Amino acid sequence: MTIQWFPGHMAKAKREVQEKLKLVDFVIELVDARAPQASQNPMLHQVLQQKPKMQVLMKKDLADASITKAWLLEIKGKGNQAIAVDVQKKEDIQQVIEVAREMIVDKMMRLQKKGVRPRPGRAMIIGIPNVGKSTLINRLAHKKITKTGDRPGVTTAQQWIKVKKDFELLDTPGILWPKFEDEAVGYRLAALGTIKDQLLSLEDIANYLLQHMSRFYPELLNERYQLEDTRADVVKMFEHIGQLRGALTTGGNVDIDKTAELVIRDFRSGKIGSISLERPSEGI
Repeated sequence: MTIQWFPGHMAKAKREVQEKLKLVDFVIELVDARAPQASQNPMLHQVLQQKPKMQVLMKKDLADASITKAWLLEIKGKGNQAIAVDVQKKEDIQQVIEVAREMIVDKMMRLQKKGVRPRPGRAMIIGIPNVGKSTLINRLAHKKITKTGDRPGVTTAQQWIKVKKDFELLDTPGILWPKFEDEAVGYRLAALGTIKDQLLSLEDIANYLLQHMSRFYPELLNERYQLEDTRADVVKMFEHIGQLRGALTTGGNVDIDKTAELVIRDFRSGKIGSISLERPSEGI
């Protein structure tokens, strides 16, 4: 399976990122804590060059805490700053600010020695669609600066946002890459809601989630859907969940699409539990 999806505004956004990179001191890259590698745009690796980077694992409250801890260790081991964030927690927002301060101290001291008047640090904030970028910016700025939404592509233009007196953020639209060669990456991003649901069938996305949870989180699957045999055929899982939750057609048969939508919605909202879709040892 190869998913191709590259809207014109994303191609334009990539060019603008390249052009504006020289204006910033460092980059804040947001990824989804449930799939930090799949939600990291490989296309931007070439663009970002050698800029210092802080990687923020968003939605940590929805991810498996032990797996998130392992991801943070791996990212830091590669020389980047890394933080896991729940945007509803003030201490997490403050930690982003503190790390940003640390990242600009050396540069500000060098400028001061050259006689340059101190200025706020400048950071570019990037991330794929629907990763929570607008919400984080609003929390950092302590006011509603950017629009938020639960669909990809809400932010469509770049803008500068002041964060106290500490630093300025250059917001950018969410950027996806031209196509997903790896089938697992496509399913993970679809499950997270990063790409439009119309690109893959709801049944296929739910099928992927059920198989993943059956392997790694059988106890959560059982608790949510009373699936005592979590190793059962996926078709039987659909039948059981549809019957249990009343996702039926007028004839009393299980409505596969409704059942799939229910499973996806439960995963995205965290109702099934804290679940990570990939772990450092897997690689992609």
